[in-house]
Amino acid sequence: MNAAAIKPAVETVRVVSNDRVAEGVGLMVLHAPRTAGLVQPGQFVHVRVTTDSAAILRRPFSVHRTSEDRIEILYQILGTGTLQLAEKRPGDSMDAVGPLGHGWEIEPGTTHALLVAGGLGAAPLAMLAERLAERGIAVAVAHGAPTASRLVARRVFEQVARRVELATDDGSAGEKGFVTGPVARLLAEERFDVVYACGPEPMQRVVASMAHDAEIRCQVSLERLMACGVGACLSCVVSTRGGLKRACVDGPVFDGEEVIWDASQTPPKH
Repeated sequence: MNAAAIKPAVETVRVVSNDRVAEGVGLMVLHAPRTAGLVQPGQFVHVRVTTDSAAILRRPFSVHRTSEDRIEILYQILGTGTLQLAEKRPGDSMDAVGPLGHGWEIEPGTTHALLVAGGLGAAPLAMLAERLAERGIAVAVAHGAPTASRLVARRVFEQVARRVELATDDGSAGEKGFVTGPVARLLAEERFDVVYACGPEPMQRVVASMAHDAEIRCQVSLERLMACGVGACLSCVVSTRGGLKRACVDGPVFDGEEVIWDASQTPPKH
């Protein structure tokens, strides 16, 4: 289905489960039949966590996985909105707008893909890994996090990928150091058609550069503050070679070659 043809809508979603899967990280399963049937890998939902006037803005969350009439979201408890989300219990209802955004593209002829996940950047890559595997596309994953317990999508990746390389800051799983270490090794040992990356922006910038040097297409998913989610407020602009674009509608997934990573080179036109 063409994601551009899908019209987002408000859907009342119900909490099925809400579990702590790592320190400061939650996994919420939502009954959301409309969104579950339409969302594509890399898209997100904009959730009204509360009607409290102190936290009235919606919060964007990547869709981690889907199953029948349910969607999963991974979230890190960082502020008022996510703290209130962590307090939700099964049966609680919220409303969510979705599916939103431009997700990952799987181009015809793709046979071998490298996924690079840094921290909670694993959230939108899990469903992509599953869809690639369903199409018979070989998947390799470089998965990094501060510590082993924060490799929150490890089990999903190991179920569908032919090769998973781990890196942790403290060395508690895989090699000690940044995820770019396994990325360099994978790019040296194998030939990929495309690289998909999500995580801290400095990491994505390095991965995009590595893919460029290897002459491999690279798609990156960028995180920005999204107040409206529909392109009206201009709070989530991304500098690209084609001008300033909005992460909520033109992204969050962009061609790594198009992103201008150096803020001093921001183009004047929108």
